[in-house]
Amino acid sequence: MKGFCRFQVAGCKLVVGCVLLVGVRAWAGTYYVTVAGLGGEPDYEQRFTANAMDLDKIFNSSMGSHVFTLTGKQATKVRMTEVMAQVAREARPEDDFVLTLIGHGSFDGTEYKFNLVGPDVTAVELAALCDLVAAKRQLIVNTTSASGGMVAALQRPGRAVVVATKSGTEKNATVFARYWVEALQDPTADTDKSESISAMEAFAYAERKTADYYASQKRLATEHAEFEDTGKGDAVRPTAGAMGREGASMATFTVVRIGAAQAAMNDPAKRDLAAKKEDLEQKVDALKYQKAAMEPGEYKKELTAALVDLAKVQEELDK
Repeated sequence: MKGFCRFQVAGCKLVVGCVLLVGVRAWAGTYYVTVAGLGGEPDYEQRFTANAMDLDKIFNSSMGSHVFTLTGKQATKVRMTEVMAQVAREARPEDDFVLTLIGHGSFDGTEYKFNLVGPDVTAVELAALCDLVAAKRQLIVNTTSASGGMVAALQRPGRAVVVATKSGTEKNATVFARYWVEALQDPTADTDKSESISAMEAFAYAERKTADYYASQKRLATEHAEFEDTGKGDAVRPTAGAMGREGASMATFTVVRIGAAQAAMNDPAKRDLAAKKEDLEQKVDALKYQKAAMEPGEYKKELTAALVDLAKVQEELDK
């Protein structure tokens, strides 16, 4: 199946550190690049292509998206480099960027490679391609085997990195991609009921479903998903009840919108209000992660103000 791309008008948010700026914003967009790499066997080829095409459909359902999907014979290093170069030419600092890698990966103890038709692409080369994209907020989702071996090369402030394995030594084929795609379609993944699914919500859903899969198969898990979103340090797995620097960027990065939020973003008459609502919801999430570092009175004051503003915006949207 040939890879292809689509373009639509834009819509997104601007984040500075962990604090979201709510107010008048330039209308921005989200650039999605999805690559289904070399399958090697018919079953894997079909699975990887199906996952990629599901993401293509999901991402194209929202206004504000620029979607590039490479599968089959189009999933080459040359074609991927061309697509990334096009995104680098078009994306602005206020845009968001999401790169999803599906397939097989390898790690020789030093270097991670994403397996493609023809020459593979290394983690260092992937980082160089992503560094050319001006978008300040980036999400890299690598669902391949051995993907944990690429974290150090890709990490950078403003960039969240999700990997299906905790290290480059977990080399078996993964199932994480299946559940990441499922998370972006299942309303139950939206745990805060904001009608948008954040990177953290999708990660938590996919990680849980992956663990459940191995338990149901009575098999020892050969993959353990992790993320790194501070730009430095080791990748981590979320700890129940823990709210710290890790996860703050993931929690405020909207991957997809669903339900009324998606409809509002697609309605020119409601788009600005919908964007403001999303910013306020993300500000509330960011404050929760900052709570431990704030004075209790200041935290309560800022949280109350954000919640009041959020209620007013919701009232306007409901009219």
